[in-house]
Amino acid sequence: MRQGGGFGEGGPMHRVQNRGRAKLEDVSTARIYRLFRGYRWQLAAILVMALGGAVLGLIPPLVMKEIIDHALPDGDRRQLVLLTVLMVLLPLLSGLLGVWQNHENTKVGQGVMRDLRQSLFGNLQRQAMSFFTDAKSGEIIQRLTGDVQAVQNVVTTLVVSAVTQSVIVLTTVVILFALDWQLAILSVAVLPLFLLPVRRVSAVRKKLRGEAQRVRGDMSARLGELFGVSGAMLTRIFQGERRQQEQFAVLNEKVMDLELRLNLVGRWYGMVIGVLGPLGTALIYLYGGWKVIDGSMTIGSIVAFAAYLGRLYGPVGTLLNLRVEVGTALGVFQRLFEYQDLVPEVREAENAKVLPPVRGHIAYRSVSYAYQPGQYALRGVSFEAAPGEVVAIVGPSGAGKSTLIGMLARLYDPTEGEVTVDGQDIRSVTLESLRSQVAFVTQESFLFHASVRDNLLFARADASPEELEEACRQAYIHEVIASLPAGYDTEVGERGHRLSGGERQRLAIARAILKNPRILILDEATSHLDSASEAYVQAALDELMRGRTTLVIAHRLSTILSADRIVVLEGGRVAESGRHEELLEKRGLYAKLFHTQFAAGGTPLSS
Repeated sequence: MRQGGGFGEGGPMHRVQNRGRAKLEDVSTARIYRLFRGYRWQLAAILVMALGGAVLGLIPPLVMKEIIDHALPDGDRRQLVLLTVLMVLLPLLSGLLGVWQNHENTKVGQGVMRDLRQSLFGNLQRQAMSFFTDAKSGEIIQRLTGDVQAVQNVVTTLVVSAVTQSVIVLTTVVILFALDWQLAILSVAVLPLFLLPVRRVSAVRKKLRGEAQRVRGDMSARLGELFGVSGAMLTRIFQGERRQQEQFAVLNEKVMDLELRLNLVGRWYGMVIGVLGPLGTALIYLYGGWKVIDGSMTIGSIVAFAAYLGRLYGPVGTLLNLRVEVGTALGVFQRLFEYQDLVPEVREAENAKVLPPVRGHIAYRSVSYAYQPGQYALRGVSFEAAPGEVVAIVGPSGAGKSTLIGMLARLYDPTEGEVTVDGQDIRSVTLESLRSQVAFVTQESFLFHASVRDNLLFARADASPEELEEACRQAYIHEVIASLPAGYDTEVGERGHRLSGGERQRLAIARAILKNPRILILDEATSHLDSASEAYVQAALDELMRGRTTLVIAHRLSTILSADRIVVLEGGRVAESGRHEELLEKRGLYAKLFHTQFAAGGTPLSS
């Protein structure tokens, strides 16, 4: 078993940071509206339908007025029948228009949600590995799913509802003033009362919603850890079920409490708005009734006026409620826009060139890397690897080995210095052309919850069945796959846990062989395997490394002995460099690590 402080390293030490993130100002309603920029023509059609619906909605109260003031007093049955038929036809036409408008509204809303999810996903794909070492995977998933779902209703109704309700309010105000300007002024005078609770309610709900989504993100992250195969296994081995239930109960209780508070604030706001509408109607009936008694206004007019009030106060309430909903969602939008505004730490240059097929000459020149300002993981590292050479990277745990080799595929970029391939700074070439010539086999080889075939095709989607089989034969895994229930179509399970550790490693090596890279990066992965699996994996690695320039974090003595050059890191710097025999003679850090690592097992101290 590899001990801490030996030749291996668990991974780069990246602490929580905001490296590469853009500063996010307060989210504005204008920015939310900008999400709709690609849907102008659909929105124009919806606006036309909204205007048509608003005009149709203005007619029924006038029909009621005609029935009360003329058809009934005059005893005109024909007019009565025509007006009542009209009262049925108008809502029918308005309803059909509303169905069409709602369908278009939903198409626009869902399109915006799709674009938002795609934008977030695309920007996350562009982030450097430092972002993912900082972030919790469950938190990322929560933002892409739960947070987007949380604002879906606002996005779906925001523009269309705002436009529709605004049109209804404006047309209603116009006709109210046409009927009676005094009553119209009285009706409009009530509207400022609707505004009083909005700002306070919006602020409170925004804060509560943001907190609720943060707690949900913590819950998602926790669940992702607990119910992954490794987390579930660890829980059972250490009998942590009760403790985890207690921790989950705390988060669960927080979510419930925040949702209850959100609902309570919403209900209080709804109650206030619900009281103000009847207040305005009561004032109209009081003042309007006085005028009817005086004979200066007809009963039909006041009934029509009261009917129009529903078209005034209802839409105003809807608009204000929408303002509250937007305010509530701003905290969630801020979380979404934060991911949308992330600036990738590793970016492709504007004038990046395509890297032609390389010979594989690698050079690190005065490379430094700081994961936080002033806190360096690497400082002034320089070494070269000629085409076809194997360079072993060794050093104590935390020396910066994984960060160093990750730079070659631009998983990280140097803070200072440069990495070149065939003399070209890899920051000057396209990421695709660079990474297409580099393969990476890690100590913990990841497999998707998919078939063996799909996991192999991830390296090269156009590979033929014969090429898949040949790569697997070279990796000494074909016979194992052939013995599986469905052969190459067998599902490997989450993270490949239906396969043994050695089988997963050989499948990962077959994937790298299929890619046929010129440059190979290895976090050599045999230290945790039994001797039989280790022999197979080492044979597969030897096949993979043949003729390729290889950087390898070395855990095995055979790899170290066969390396063309050994680079010894300590504290992020190159402490020593040379072949095995040369470094032993220096009696420095390498010799100390070598003796610590192998002396207890009886391994010769020199070749």
